[in-house]
Amino acid sequence: MAEILPIRAWRYGNDLAKNMEALTAPLFDVVSQKQRDILYKSPINSIHLSVPQGPDPANEAKKLLKKWKAKRVLIQDDKPGIYVYYQYFRLPGEEMERCRKGFMAHIKAYDWEEREILRHEQTIHSAVSDRIDLLRATEIQASPTHGLYEDEGNELEVLMDLAMENPLYDLEDYQGVREVLGVITDPKVIAKFVATLSSKKVILADGHHRLEAAIAYRKEMAEVNKDLPWKGADYHLMYLTNIHGNHLKILPTHRLYYSYPHSKEKFLDDLEPWFESRYLGDAEELATYAFQRKWSFGLIWGDAAYVFKFRPEKLSVIAEAFPEALRELDVVILHYILFYKILGISMEDQRHSAHLAFERNFSRCLHEVESGIASFAVITREVDLKQVVEVCRSGHVMPQKSTYFYPKAVGGLLFGSIKQEEFDYDYAQFFI
Repeated sequence: MAEILPIRAWRYGNDLAKNMEALTAPLFDVVSQKQRDILYKSPINSIHLSVPQGPDPANEAKKLLKKWKAKRVLIQDDKPGIYVYYQYFRLPGEEMERCRKGFMAHIKAYDWEEREILRHEQTIHSAVSDRIDLLRATEIQASPTHGLYEDEGNELEVLMDLAMENPLYDLEDYQGVREVLGVITDPKVIAKFVATLSSKKVILADGHHRLEAAIAYRKEMAEVNKDLPWKGADYHLMYLTNIHGNHLKILPTHRLYYSYPHSKEKFLDDLEPWFESRYLGDAEELATYAFQRKWSFGLIWGDAAYVFKFRPEKLSVIAEAFPEALRELDVVILHYILFYKILGISMEDQRHSAHLAFERNFSRCLHEVESGIASFAVITREVDLKQVVEVCRSGHVMPQKSTYFYPKAVGGLLFGSIKQEEFDYDYAQFFI
């Protein structure tokens, strides 16, 4: 089952940490280029390590990390800890404040075939290659992936709540989410976290590319320090949250299509055998449209909006091509019927097609289409958490960018080093 270890974290020096809001950074693929440009203007923002720039980005990050350590921009904690991480947030239109409770730890970078960490999405090859290069050069992780575990008794929540009585940081991030970080360093308490996870499998909610890079790096380093009981290269920084009694929200990720060579009329004609469609009116109407029925989607074309719904009598085509765990998922039907059967992009080619882009922000979809940059946008419904769990347990995967767990964990609260001399510690005391 899942093996976790506490982290001897690198964190911003105390004087710098007083302004943590200016040092944290979102995941590279969830904000606009304009927002990223603002972050890059800060010379010590964590984005320079998580998404470095320049002709040789990985090497630039390596040199910068060495400089930050020498100048004590980053300082390593003396003791390893379990870093408790709470995110307080509201969804649009809600007055109720939600709190997603979890903790950050190192977790062994299990290969997918080991079935200890269960994935639910395909990855995009180029994104994985970039992450491997960065991990190889820096041996540090600036932002955690997000994993889910099942603990109906909420055994760890009381321990986490106690740690939050005296937090390290309390800030508001780029999403308007209140981010609070605390730490547990008591070996006996840490041992309870290690023991609890040792009987669990972990479902990967977010960070498939970064974890796949960590898996590749673990294999690459298999013969290095192989006699050590705990090798840094075997581990990966993860934010772990309990499925039960937690505020886990999945938002939809929409699809943008570029360079469609034909007319809207031909597109709608090609849809007709597979989908029922109707004209909705102004494209902005889709922003508040409630997709009550499964297999239903919105379409933005120019300044017009449509709703199209998969014809149930065509489900046999999906049943022949996909296992039971996948065949009724909206995103599977969308990718197989629209992008493969109608537009001719194979399921494999969709992972790196220049025609396809993924966007969670409805307003950006609208802008891309109305400005003529994109040919059209497909507006999707969110995937249900139960569906994600079922897919993970089945061993199958959804198309890439099928889920968007909200809120995203931010980078820069801490850095997890897997460099052996920075990772070494007597971890035996945490196993009971």
